[in-house]
Amino acid sequence: MPVRNSMRLLAHGVPVLAALVSFAALFGCSKPAPPRSPRVPVTVARAEKRPMPISVPATGMVEAIQTADVGSQVGGVITKIDFHEGQEVRAGQPLFELDARPFRAALGQANGQLARDRAQAYAARLAADRAATLFQGNLISQQDWDTARATADGLTATVQSDSAAANTAKLNLEYATIRSPINGSAGAYKVHVGDYMKAATSDPLVTVNQLRPINVRFTVSESDRPAVEHYRHGDPRVIVKPSNGDSVSVTGRLAFVDNAVDPTSGTLTLKGEFPNTDGKLWPGEFVEVSLVLTVQKDAIVVPAPAVTTGQQGTFVYVLNPDSTATIRPVVVARSDDAIAVIAKGVQPGETVVTDGQSRILPGSHLVVRVPGGHRKP
Repeated sequence: MPVRNSMRLLAHGVPVLAALVSFAALFGCSKPAPPRSPRVPVTVARAEKRPMPISVPATGMVEAIQTADVGSQVGGVITKIDFHEGQEVRAGQPLFELDARPFRAALGQANGQLARDRAQAYAARLAADRAATLFQGNLISQQDWDTARATADGLTATVQSDSAAANTAKLNLEYATIRSPINGSAGAYKVHVGDYMKAATSDPLVTVNQLRPINVRFTVSESDRPAVEHYRHGDPRVIVKPSNGDSVSVTGRLAFVDNAVDPTSGTLTLKGEFPNTDGKLWPGEFVEVSLVLTVQKDAIVVPAPAVTTGQQGTFVYVLNPDSTATIRPVVVARSDDAIAVIAKGVQPGETVVTDGQSRILPGSHLVVRVPGGHRKP
């Protein structure tokens, strides 16, 4: 009985075993599937040919072309202030008035003395003329004629002195009204009505800054000096933006290039002049400066993130028609945070990878990401 059962099991197992052997032979003889190349998502951009400025970045400070610390040329008590703090004032506009009564009195006294001495000088000149006639007729002595002539000359000199004194008194009366010497914006009061001002004091009553036009002073590296010298007569532009992040820029002209490099800092000082008709620039403000020396008409440009720096230098990944990428060495003429100008290595119309370069391996197939999150094979 056991022998029969064993034979029965063996008979039933032969077909199963044959099936297993056939299955193993089938899969054992097939070739392994080749590994799939990685698919790397990237963003791309086309190299373009377009005009690009040749510029030098810098940081500058706004400064008034003219600044006047207004003082008093005569002493006196301030009786009136004719402007408001921060007001725009014109050259010659009254700002402060001193008590003018002492100056009027001094002018009247000087004019009276001048009139008296003029009359005396006139009489002395007539007497000298008569003495000359008498002397020619031998009717008076040489001494008498000399005395008459000296008296006339002395009184004439006195009249000249009196005239100068009268003019000084007149000026002092005019100085009692203190006027703005320039057009500009008046600052804060340094004195008030009732204060006594000493003559010719060094302490200003108010400071007036000229705001239109206005300057921006900035420095460039000594290495940029040859380019500045080369293009300075081609009317370079100076573009500034406030350092507070405001995107509004203001354009002016290059007005000044210093005649020496600062040996301490190795920098060259320049100034840009701006009309500032809208008053956007304010003295003492720090600004971002771009000195645009000229414009290169046919520059080849790519987005700055497309340029990668490695041990062999700078390069970009150029997208091939089969969705692979080729490393292309490039020479970068200049660049900023957004754009790189390529001097050699890329032609207009070629597509370069701008993001995802670190994931690209040899043989990788690229999947181009487009705006909106879609992918383009």
